[in-house]
Amino acid sequence: MIPEFLNEFKTQLEKYKLETIKIAATPLKNEESLAIYSSKFLGNPYLPIGMEYPKDKENKPMILWAQINFSDIPILEGYPHQGILQFFVSSEWFDMDDYKVIFHENITEEFQTDFSFLTQDMYEESPIYCEHKLSFNKEIEYGSSEDFRFDMTFNGKDYWDFYETLTKDQKNEIEKIIDGTDHKIGGYAYFTQADIRDYNKELREDLLLLQIDTDEEIMFGDSGVANFFINPEDLKNKRFEKAWFNWDCC
Repeated sequence: MIPEFLNEFKTQLEKYKLETIKIAATPLKNEESLAIYSSKFLGNPYLPIGMEYPKDKENKPMILWAQINFSDIPILEGYPHQGILQFFVSSEWFDMDDYKVIFHENITEEFQTDFSFLTQDMYEESPIYCEHKLSFNKEIEYGSSEDFRFDMTFNGKDYWDFYETLTKDQKNEIEKIIDGTDHKIGGYAYFTQADIRDYNKELREDLLLLQIDTDEEIMFGDSGVANFFINPEDLKNKRFEKAWFNWDCC
């Protein structure tokens, strides 16, 4: 809902309106783990019997950063309504060039259960420190200060100049609808540096597939954020292997 003090900009803001799925990530205690089918950060993945575990360029097992079971989340237009989407990243993740995004459209009841090869030392450099339980809520956003698609001005001021004119309460209110931070699926993206889609015409149509933000038990560099993007046509046709990864930090 647009705050009352922004009523004069309501018509402009409505043009930027997008739905997003916000993700609340709850760290598990050491002895806890989630079911194979569950949505999660870290943990053991759903893998059908006979499917090879994803390997990186050095033929080492990748780490499951995130698993999204779409049957767990509210329906978001353009995104799957069912199936399991997984984001595997090499333990040497810093260069953003060694990852796999895998989608299981049809879920079987026979799956792998032996992940003893995933040893603790593989997770030493992981930006996600422990397994997380995920819950989902559909929300409305009207922009992100860092997403290149949001180029609205407020009586001639850009977002940050306008933001500095607001009271503390007003700042809190505008941040609820124009922000871009947090873990999320779809909607506006957040960056600590700059939106790299703005500098590459071939990427300008690409949508946010998943964002993992710095959190209580998650840290990308110095309070950074990780994003996975995908072209709308690839999303529509469920070609998730074409998704691409980006992260930055302060």
